[in-house]
Amino acid sequence: MTIQKTPLSELEMRGNFVQRHIGSNTSQTQEMLTELGLESLEEIIPIAFPDNIVDKDPLQLADAISERAAHIYLRKLRARNKIFTSLIGMGYYDTVMPAVIKRNVLENPAWYTAYTPYQAEVSQGRLEALINFQQVIMDLTGMDIANASLLDEATAAAEAMNMSRRLSKNPSNIYLVDAQCHPQTIAVLQTHADSLGLEIILADPQRDFATQHCFGVLVQYPDTLGEISDLQAVATCAKEKSALFCVATDLLSLVLLKAPADFGADIVIGSAQRFGVPMGYGGPHAAFFATKECYKRSMPGRIIGVSRDNHGQVAYRMCLQTREQHIRREKATSNICTAQVLLAVISGFYAIYHGAKGLQMIAARIHRYSQILAIGLEQLGYQIKNQQYFDTITIAAPAKAYRLAAKAEAENINLRIIDKDTLGISLNESSSRQLIRKLWTIFASVTQKIPVLIDIDKTSTECIDKSLLRNDAILQHPVFNQYHSETEMMRYIRRLAAKDIALDRAMIPLGSCTMKLNSATSMQALSKHEFASLHPFVPYHQAQGYRQLFEELENMLCDLTGFSAFSLQPNAGSQGEYSGLLVIRKYHQSRNEQQRNICLIPASAHGTNPASAVLAGYKVVNIPCDKQGNISLVELEAIVAQHKDYLAAIMITYPSTHGVFEEAFCQICELVHQHGGQVYLDGANFNALVGISRPGKIGADVAHLNLHKTFSIPHGGGGPGVGPIGVGGHLIEFLPTHPVIPEVNPAANTQNSIGTISAAPWGSASILSIAWSYIAMMGANGLKKATLSAILNANYIARRLAPHYPILYTGKNGWIAHECIIDCSAFKKSSGVTVNDIAKRLIDYGFHAPTVSFPVHETLMIEPTESENKAELDRFCDALIAIRKEIAAIENGTADREDNLLRNAPHTHSTLIAEHWSHPYSKQQAFFPNETQYQDKYWPPVGRIDEVYGDRNLLCGVYSIKVT
Repeated sequence: MTIQKTPLSELEMRGNFVQRHIGSNTSQTQEMLTELGLESLEEIIPIAFPDNIVDKDPLQLADAISERAAHIYLRKLRARNKIFTSLIGMGYYDTVMPAVIKRNVLENPAWYTAYTPYQAEVSQGRLEALINFQQVIMDLTGMDIANASLLDEATAAAEAMNMSRRLSKNPSNIYLVDAQCHPQTIAVLQTHADSLGLEIILADPQRDFATQHCFGVLVQYPDTLGEISDLQAVATCAKEKSALFCVATDLLSLVLLKAPADFGADIVIGSAQRFGVPMGYGGPHAAFFATKECYKRSMPGRIIGVSRDNHGQVAYRMCLQTREQHIRREKATSNICTAQVLLAVISGFYAIYHGAKGLQMIAARIHRYSQILAIGLEQLGYQIKNQQYFDTITIAAPAKAYRLAAKAEAENINLRIIDKDTLGISLNESSSRQLIRKLWTIFASVTQKIPVLIDIDKTSTECIDKSLLRNDAILQHPVFNQYHSETEMMRYIRRLAAKDIALDRAMIPLGSCTMKLNSATSMQALSKHEFASLHPFVPYHQAQGYRQLFEELENMLCDLTGFSAFSLQPNAGSQGEYSGLLVIRKYHQSRNEQQRNICLIPASAHGTNPASAVLAGYKVVNIPCDKQGNISLVELEAIVAQHKDYLAAIMITYPSTHGVFEEAFCQICELVHQHGGQVYLDGANFNALVGISRPGKIGADVAHLNLHKTFSIPHGGGGPGVGPIGVGGHLIEFLPTHPVIPEVNPAANTQNSIGTISAAPWGSASILSIAWSYIAMMGANGLKKATLSAILNANYIARRLAPHYPILYTGKNGWIAHECIIDCSAFKKSSGVTVNDIAKRLIDYGFHAPTVSFPVHETLMIEPTESENKAELDRFCDALIAIRKEIAAIENGTADREDNLLRNAPHTHSTLIAEHWSHPYSKQQAFFPNETQYQDKYWPPVGRIDEVYGDRNLLCGVYSIKVT
């Protein structure tokens, strides 16, 4: 045998991840190229891309590294983080994620690769998990209704303020905020208020509310220093003033404390982080938002409700979806189009696993430890400033606070420094007797004896007044009482996952969503203790590993985009949009051009664009599109001329939401710049540009990227996401800052900064290692190949489907970008079939539907990404072609116009085994339409869901599940 001498660089397999990530192998790629009349991927560039957007300068990225090298590098990097015991509190606490949840949810692609449950029939598992989460929130807050999570507590507070302004009959523009709210919450509120013309007044609501005219009030319960107050007087005063009363609360404390609803709260918000989700240096975590039944149509975020399918069976769905941004656009209740689904699911499972009794044990233990600690410190001569507290005590240490904090840090413990005379300590689920004794040792002088813990415990009395303790039962539904063994919990999690279609089962061809591979290698660091366990407010020098990660990722993104700087703080694409628009607003204000408040938005734009613009203080002017789906230059020129003195920005998605590279992009940028505006590029479709075009070099001034799309962070069933913004050099000083960690953006000018966008300094910090890994393992060449492969896949699908479905829009040389839109509008007249019927019929073929009726009504928008191979693309195309033949059978009268395969889809196992089969088509046609179904048939758990019933009979908790 002769061993061929392969180049050593190939044997080292440094770029091996590229072929793991890109679905099609060399021969499959060549087959698709041949079908399209090409010989190589590189030929796509001159054929599909406008010449003036193609960047000729090479990327500075390092060569691709192997999966093992990435793992080793991140291991060394995370070792630079110092994992101390952080007792800082302020909304972040150490917690213990049960191993059964970590193993079967966080690290399970059946959960983390799923998409937002727009197609409810294939999402029943995570919808049930989310309605469980909603019930946990409703039980603990006492409110009538809760949503399925928001981005973080501070953002939820801002949403509460906006909702209060919409609903309050008080004409004031003042929002009264408890001065003892967490500082990051106050900062985010101030950012939002500034752009909306609202005023934040910090006060003591117990003392100052009676004399204050305002439309709403926010109180922290317990407050940031740990104090628990009776909120009844504040609630009464709010009602008298027609002001909405909002309570920001600690979810675990509510296991023991009186529910905010019992005080008369209108809105309750907070974070579910300490229900099993690691701190992760700030996120991601699921915030919650609960309110009264009468306010349900004004509540931001997604709500999961109970409905029924066409067989009368209970089914879950997202309800009240007319509130969604792509329908209401600038009139939407919120710009947030995502949530923190994966984290909400984890927190819901945490509550299920522990049940009411387990949660009470955890909460009671933390509270008891806090009392013991406080009494011991008093015995050592310190004054505890709190009167009533759950887990957080404030300690008077005149002129000694910094010295004691340094002494604690030397013992690997972080305390909260409130000022030079005051310290704070917050205990948590992982606190122990040993920790309490260690704290006493730190605070004791060399001559003092350490208190005896057992003696203190025997004599301690409850510090919380009985009137403020909970006296009602929580979590009594069977779901919270039958999965307490690991075996049963494991099986319940698996049972729910089996109901859904995620990437572990089939491609998810959702247009504008980029459902690419989320590699196991890139996900590994997420679970590591050194990344997961850092409090976001630890001293900066303790987070050197994270600091290096952020700097390297920012440099990577700058190289790929051509921008001068990035902020990683926005924790969703919508937040990136909002941040970028605020940066532009600040830029104009710095030039004394405050009158520039017009934001131009194409009619084809995603609905979050106009919603974000309104939230950022702009007036939206829509730009029509021409018949080719491009921005109408004639209309644009007229609009720009009309508003030239007030033009602030244009928001433009590139490639467009119609899936084409608009050839006039550079011309549009020049036109806007000539009239004093800035160009905001929505980077939702950046997956079609990476390695080929740099937005910052072709006219964009600011852009956000969706790291949960282009850079492989998983969607998690509807969150988490990351939406960092990149800016040109003239905009760096306006980037976000943070009130607790000023190092977040040292280049920004504190006075000119837009302020704070997210609760945590770097947003969803713990998942940024995923994007870093993806870029490092792909390298410059791999990223370019991924882009071209995604475009190849989309055009191959368009070529195969074109004889059967009209391709609505094409660009240069008849090519599309990374996604295509097929027009299904004619079928309704010819056969009675709607695009929704086609979407549901695809379920019978084992597929999640593409994006339905967006951005054009009665269309399907298909985005295959680079991760799917030719065989899967063909399987999908074969399914759609077969469905077209089924439609043809209706059109020619062979199939019944009412009782047919499409109108009755999806077909469930219950109908398969039913005694009677009355349809004019066979079971073979219904359940096994092609041979691919034989080996791994997906059985939808429910039939077609009744959308109208679910909205007319809104039920959003597990106690209300009784559908007839």
